[in-house]
Amino acid sequence: MSKPLHGKIALVTGATRNAGRGIAIELGAAGATVYLSGRSGGGHTSPENRPETLEQTAAMVEAEGGTAIVVPTDHLDSAQVRALIERIEAEQGRLDVLVNAIFGGNSLLEWDKPVWEHDLDGGLRMLRLAIDTHLVTAHHALPLLTRHPGGLVVEITDGTNAYNADNYRVNTYFDLTKAACNRLAFTLGHELRPHGGTALALTPGWLRSEIMLEAYGVTEENWRDALDKTPHFAISETTRYAGRAVAALAADPRVARYNQQSLDAGSLAKEYGFTDLDGSQPDAWRYLVEVQDPGKPADTTGYR
Repeated sequence: MSKPLHGKIALVTGATRNAGRGIAIELGAAGATVYLSGRSGGGHTSPENRPETLEQTAAMVEAEGGTAIVVPTDHLDSAQVRALIERIEAEQGRLDVLVNAIFGGNSLLEWDKPVWEHDLDGGLRMLRLAIDTHLVTAHHALPLLTRHPGGLVVEITDGTNAYNADNYRVNTYFDLTKAACNRLAFTLGHELRPHGGTALALTPGWLRSEIMLEAYGVTEENWRDALDKTPHFAISETTRYAGRAVAALAADPRVARYNQQSLDAGSLAKEYGFTDLDGSQPDAWRYLVEVQDPGKPADTTGYR
């Protein structure tokens, strides 16, 4: 079995659940040694009070033939992040791929609440969890990543630049977090280019995350049962789809052509030829623009 990332060292922050988990699994399956970080590991539970753990993610990586190393880390704590990077340096001497997937602010979301009604402390905390964590991580990790040419930084966000520019995303705070991640990829790409590095933003589509499946009262095995109430959920994708996008990018010797860009998993599937676990290629952001947002009946024909 091909292992195009054999010998590569990756760090996935926020690897406990959601896109971070799927990305970690696929990087490991492609041969990378994957460090997994976040707050839900080592017997600690994150403030989101979810059951998923880094250790569970590590077991999934290993089930795919990969190598995973769990390092519980609060990415708002500079000292903890510095210790994480020092450990990677001591054990591996390099870092080839950094995936900033950490968020942990879902429990703070107040849907469609104007800024004057949204809880202020919760909104500001969301900004810290989504933006400060990425900056703290970049500060400590990029000196190691730039030690060798070809390093890749992937900022995980929700929505492409093009989509978010024209659409209100949940509330002011959430909207700012996702715009910031897209912009952070642009600025990091500018700073990495002289060192032979690449930074880009990647958004999954309608993600069948653990939280989303739970909200709809379904599992990955019977997720289509939710279509009666939410027909457009038919365009949804597993967390592994974004993982395959990151693995394809990390294995691409010409990945620098995407430097500073805002990308989505569905478009990259067409470019690289990968599929979701069911063999389909969901193109969620095109579907949202052409079908869901105009109010058309749910029909994924031509979109997956």
